[in-house]
Amino acid sequence: MFKSSALALASIAVLVGCSSNGSKTAAGKNLEVVAFKGGYGIDFYQAAAKEFSAKHLGVQVSVDGNPRVWEQIRPRMIGGTPPDLMLPGWGFDHWSAVEEDQILQLDAALDSTVEGGKKWRDTFEPSLLKMGQKDGKQYILPYYFNVQGWWYDPGVFAKNGWTVPKTYNEFLALCEKIKAKGIAPMTFQGKYPYYMLWGMLLPWAQSVGGTQAVNDAQNLVPGAWKSPAILQAAKMIKEINDKGYFQKGAVGMTHTESQTEFLLGHAAMIPCGTWLESEMKNVMPPGAKMQYFMPPVVNGGKGDPSAILISIEPWMVPSAAKNKDLAIDFFKYMTSPEKAKQFVAEKGTLVAIKGSDETKLPASLTKPVKAFKSSKTVWAFMVREWYPAFETEVENALTAMLNGQATPEAFCDRVEAAAEKLRKDDQIPKHKV
Repeated sequence: MFKSSALALASIAVLVGCSSNGSKTAAGKNLEVVAFKGGYGIDFYQAAAKEFSAKHLGVQVSVDGNPRVWEQIRPRMIGGTPPDLMLPGWGFDHWSAVEEDQILQLDAALDSTVEGGKKWRDTFEPSLLKMGQKDGKQYILPYYFNVQGWWYDPGVFAKNGWTVPKTYNEFLALCEKIKAKGIAPMTFQGKYPYYMLWGMLLPWAQSVGGTQAVNDAQNLVPGAWKSPAILQAAKMIKEINDKGYFQKGAVGMTHTESQTEFLLGHAAMIPCGTWLESEMKNVMPPGAKMQYFMPPVVNGGKGDPSAILISIEPWMVPSAAKNKDLAIDFFKYMTSPEKAKQFVAEKGTLVAIKGSDETKLPASLTKPVKAFKSSKTVWAFMVREWYPAFETEVENALTAMLNGQATPEAFCDRVEAAAEKLRKDDQIPKHKV
C-alpha cells in the first residue's frame, strides 16, 4: 500500500505548556505536521504553527509538505515513524490505512470541550463530519471543503443577454445561442475526467433517479451502474458532445488549461469546485469574473433540485504518532472560529466549521454558500477514496465515450463489469454510504 522516501525532524526537550482550550499539552515536544501542498498552499498552516508554538512554551510545531506529499508519507507509515498530524492528499489511500488500524479514532477527542464549553464535534458542520466516519466512528476530520458545480462569467452573460440555465432543456437552448456567437458553450478538464464525473454525470444521475441512484452506485448494488439514471446521464453527455457544445480539444486539456480557456472567454461555462478562483486568481485576465451556479436539473427527474455535491480534504492523526494529544490540540486551534474565518477570508474557500462563513466572503463564494445552506440534500461521491482503482476505470470509460469510442450503453456495461469484479474481490474492504 505504501511506498517511496521519508522525512525526519529533531525533537527538543523543555517545559510544560497549556493549550488554548485549557487542556494540558506535553511541552518539550516537536509536533510534526505534513500537509499536501495544493492550490491553497501550506503557508496558512505554517503561520498557525508559529502562533501555536508561541502560545505553548516549549512546544515547537513544524509544517512541511509538497504537491506529492503522499510519496513521503507512505514509507513512514510502513516504518512506524509517521508524522503527528497529516493532510496526505488524494494519492494516499486513507481508508485502507483506517482498515489497517493505522489511523487514530477521534471520537473521544471530538467529545472533549473547546472554548465556550462546547463539544469540539458540535463546532463542525455535521454533514461534513460524517464523511470521515466508518461504522459510525470518526477517523478523518474535515477542514476546508469544496462545493461542486458550474461556473460562468456574469459580465459575458449580461453582455449577450444570456440567462443562467436552471434545467437541461434551458441549457441546450442556451448552448445554441452561445455557439452562434462563435464561442464554445462549455469546456472541461479532460485529462482529469473526475471533473466531468462530479460536474455532470453524477449530478444528472441524481437529478434523474434521486439520491438512491447515486448511493446504489457507490454501494456497489448489482446493476446500479447500468441503472436508467446513470444511463440517461451518460446519454446527456453524449448529446452535448454530438451537438458540438464542448470546446474542441477539451478532452486533452489539463485543469489549468481548460480553466484558462474559460477565463479568456473561449468557453462560456465550466464544471469545477469552489477552489476555482483561488487556483486561478494569479492568471485571471483583467476584467474576467466567475460566478457559481448549480448544474441544470433534468426536467421531470426524481431528484431533489437543491441537492448539492461536496467533498472534503481529509486530515488525520496516525495511530503510531509520537504526539497524538498535541496533534489534536493543534487541530483544535486550527478549527477555532477565529482561525476558520481567517482561512475563508485569506484562501477564498469554505471551511467545515459552523459560522466560518460569517466573514467577508469573496464574491465567487456567496452563491455556493447560499446553495449549501439552503440544500435539503448534501451528498458526496466517496468512490474515489474508497476504491481508487475502480474510480480510475470509471474515468477511463467516460473518456472513451467522449472520444467516440464507446456508446453510453457500452460505458455503463464497462463500469458495471468493473463494479462486479470489485464486488467479488474479498481482499478489498467494502464501504456503505
